[in-house]
Amino acid sequence: MTEDIKPDKIYTPKETRDFLKVSESTMKRMIKNGIIKAYKVSGQYRIWGNEILRLISPSFDKSFYKVYKKIKNKTKETIKKW
Repeated sequence: MTEDIKPDKIYTPKETRDFLKVSESTMKRMIKNGIIKAYKVSGQYRIWGNEILRLISPSFDKSFYKVYKKIKNKTKETIKKW
């Protein structure tokens, strides 16, 4: 995909995955955990371009790793309980 991300445009999760170069399961996880805000329209998710830009901006970097680290630690704790 060679087009620029437009803040006022609405994208599908597939288009967003192509921009971010992540798998379908990672995209679902990001939506579920609130890392990227998505809106359900007629049973399908839609994502604003400004959400994608927020996700890839340098200022987002720190907050993303906090969330990622929290999820990772929670997963480790759950596995230990097994």
